[in-house]
Amino acid sequence: MNDLCAVVFDTDGVLLATADRHAAAWKETFDGCLPEWQRSQTGVRPRPFDAVREYRDLVDGRSRLDGVRAFLAARDIGLPPGTPEDPPECATVHAVAARKEEVFSAMLRADGVRAFGDVRPALRELREKAVRCAAVSASRHARSLLESAELTGYFDALVDGRDAAALALPGKPDPALFLEAAGRLGVPPAHTAVVEDALAGVEAGHRGGFRLVVGLDREDDPRMRDALDAHGADLVLPDLGGLPAALEGGRRP
Repeated sequence: MNDLCAVVFDTDGVLLATADRHAAAWKETFDGCLPEWQRSQTGVRPRPFDAVREYRDLVDGRSRLDGVRAFLAARDIGLPPGTPEDPPECATVHAVAARKEEVFSAMLRADGVRAFGDVRPALRELREKAVRCAAVSASRHARSLLESAELTGYFDALVDGRDAAALALPGKPDPALFLEAAGRLGVPPAHTAVVEDALAGVEAGHRGGFRLVVGLDREDDPRMRDALDAHGADLVLPDLGGLPAALEGGRRP
């Protein structure tokens, strides 16, 4: 398979159908806090969190803390950082992140998790071609969710939010998570592809010097396709069905 011998996959939205729950959890979190943050503006009704545009532009693919910081900066809201021990509330950055974690965890307990239908066939084909695969996520839930979906056996390495915290790896769009995964595979970025659905993740793959950065647009939305391209995707696919062939070419068709 030419000089591409490894693939690093993002998890949420690429392997697992959890992106919509992340978006809903962020919306519940931010919409619950916005009235408190803006109560000093008498008579001004806060604009709700946009679970499509703001999710895509500000929080998708980022760690919880980075997502909170990006949203607050975009809305001109100042909060103290707080500490990791802060309870799930609205008063600090850590408290808001904890609130989102609580909401998302409750959603998972209620609904479980599933893998997209195209994931296993694509991973099986890559394994048959001796392509090494890694899964990456900024979420601390990733390992347990992949286990629940019975996908861990397809991967030679996994880097999640717990690893990122332990190793003090910066979040996307910094490429550190992807570079760590490639290192665990024993394959340099120049011979590795990245598959991402988040703008921050595509940018991270581009910054990391990976051989091929594949943007995944499961909604087949022309605007999202253009945004992925603008952030550094070499190729945009609607699902993983075309991935093995794209790796054979090793470049934009």
